[in-house]
Amino acid sequence: MNDTNKSSCCGPGCCSDTTTTTTTAPSGDQVRDRVREGYAEIAKSGQWSGVRPASARLGDQGAGCCGGGGCCGPTTLTPEQVALAVGYTDDDLTLLPGGANMGLSCGNPTALASLKPGEVVLDLGSGGGFDCFIAGPKVGAVGRVIGVDMTPEMLSKARENLTSYREQSGLDNVEFRLGEIENLPVADASVDVVISNCVINLSPDKRRVWREIARVLRPGGRVAVSDLALLKPLPRAVLEDLEALVGCVAGAQLVDEIRAAVAAAGLRDLQLTAKPQYIEAMTSWQDPLYKKIAAAFPEGEQISDYVVSLDIAASI
Repeated sequence: MNDTNKSSCCGPGCCSDTTTTTTTAPSGDQVRDRVREGYAEIAKSGQWSGVRPASARLGDQGAGCCGGGGCCGPTTLTPEQVALAVGYTDDDLTLLPGGANMGLSCGNPTALASLKPGEVVLDLGSGGGFDCFIAGPKVGAVGRVIGVDMTPEMLSKARENLTSYREQSGLDNVEFRLGEIENLPVADASVDVVISNCVINLSPDKRRVWREIARVLRPGGRVAVSDLALLKPLPRAVLEDLEALVGCVAGAQLVDEIRAAVAAAGLRDLQLTAKPQYIEAMTSWQDPLYKKIAAAFPEGEQISDYVVSLDIAASI
């Protein structure tokens, strides 16, 4: 792994000093419900920064966030700043439908995938369609892009963006399906490339996700994922923080666990590359969620000692 620095990812932040925690480990279904609630709120608001999901409010006993129904005022980073910080170009963003970019990226899997005309691409956790709409022109009219998301509000937002995408690109090669990434609504051996951007960490059954990736890939197919990973275990206070779960930190796996899950799924030629850009952006812009997480670390330690933004490439 090219461990040049560490990074973190998308998450609704809040400037309140109050940390919402659970007292027992949630079940897989509870994790999905909490993530679904959080990302439904993000879909409604249009971006993650400054949003506090319903899941993060559980147990707050009515406590508000900074008062007045809002949270922290202006966002710390715009969605465009987030995208540029993690490797997208101005050209990538120029033709995007309005609202497709909600600042949920921790890398650029479309660049990692080196997409080619005619390929079939599957995006896990496609949200408002951000990476799907970037991938569409790269695979062209003969290619196909399928986005899968478990949050109905996200799926509706993505489908609303299709008209704008078709008008601007002249292409009709993107579709969106409702489903969980542990149970992909995609046929066996039907996809050339699987991409995902800061989503697998949210799954309560990551090994099953990797098995599903291997199932849907055609022989010779490849996977290009940008996600969060852990360099060492997180403090308990962070693991139990619901905002940190929806914010893509608390659910992240250790790098060695990711390596083992990819191998167990039958994928090969694994390459892991650490990317520093996101954590640098979030710390320099004082993101409220990461400030709160940092407060839970032992004195002298910081997020970059624990969390890394990782590009994951493999093939079948």
